[in-house]
Amino acid sequence: MASSIPAPLAAAPTLDAFESVLSRHDSATLALEEWCAARGFAQPARVTAQLVTGGEQAPAAEIGASLALAKGETVALRNVRLSCGAKVLSVAWNWYVPERLTPEMNETLRSSDTPFGKVVAPLRFRRKPLAVIPGPAANCPAGTISTHQAMLLLPDGRPLAYLVECYTAANLAP
Repeated sequence: MASSIPAPLAAAPTLDAFESVLSRHDSATLALEEWCAARGFAQPARVTAQLVTGGEQAPAAEIGASLALAKGETVALRNVRLSCGAKVLSVAWNWYVPERLTPEMNETLRSSDTPFGKVVAPLRFRRKPLAVIPGPAANCPAGTISTHQAMLLLPDGRPLAYLVECYTAANLAP
């Protein structure tokens, strides 16, 4: 029987293989679910978001400016740990414009473990990578193997979210 694990993942996982999976998706959640399934971290390979509380911070001025806020629009922060099974795969900060979401999406983000990318998927966003930093950037946990900064853009080009994603060493663990 042929293996269902893609060739690059059949051997010991590498950071390059992990980055390749991330680069194929506009949604980090979908990328992590693909990686989780290929690595056999959990069955089913479902990524959940655990809200991190107590570390709320106002967005830096450049984040607010990059979101191109219109009059009356605000910025919200969702800080989460994305996990698959028992493994925390990422710690992420999502600064987003709640007025560009439906009321149902905002409620789901407030009250559930559903990752941001899945909640806003009906908006058909696309990801615009800004930076990939080897290892941890500021505020990332120890053991971060890669940090991504990106914007999520709506189909009309308006920014939806500014993201900082700290990918953990658990992604490469045996």
